[in-house]
Amino acid sequence: TGTAGTGKTSLAACFADSVCARGERCLYLAFEESESQIVRNMRSIGVDLDPWLDKGLLRLHATRATVFGLEMRLVNMNRMVTGFNPSVVIMDPISNLGSVGTATEVKSALTRFVDSLKMKGITALFTHLILGQRQDLTGVGISSLMDTWITVRDIEGSGERNRGLYVIKSRGMAHSNQVREF
Repeated sequence: TGTAGTGKTSLAACFADSVCARGERCLYLAFEESESQIVRNMRSIGVDLDPWLDKGLLRLHATRATVFGLEMRLVNMNRMVTGFNPSVVIMDPISNLGSVGTATEVKSALTRFVDSLKMKGITALFTHLILGQRQDLTGVGISSLMDTWITVRDIEGSGERNRGLYVIKSRGMAHSNQVREF
């Protein structure tokens, strides 16, 4: 989670890059930016996704959240997972799904998708845009589904703005309680 400009998509793309560098497949579902925008923007921070797209290890599927209803989106996402067989699925950002359903409907659809991914042993990374300083996922209500929750925040001081990474929770493993700058 994080506010606008804190690096959510950058973290997601770095994760996709590392997955593909290990020779694994990654399905990246983008609901805000086009494939070309993501590739261009990530190249500007030193992350080149083109080789993975060319090798077929990365499949970037970009559509606006409003193109389908939630049920049709869920069917399409499950078809893409079955057809591509990724080890990782990224959804960026799930907060855009709120424009096509109520919080209850979005939670239901995401719960079914997360359950499907877990049953297949697929790792998922979801980003979520938060507004202002609200640092929870109650807008979608799925924080209880997530095994690990990381938030990125702006840290301002001494005339500069930096980004900090916080691990809010991580089930089943020890984790740092320190703020990490990135």
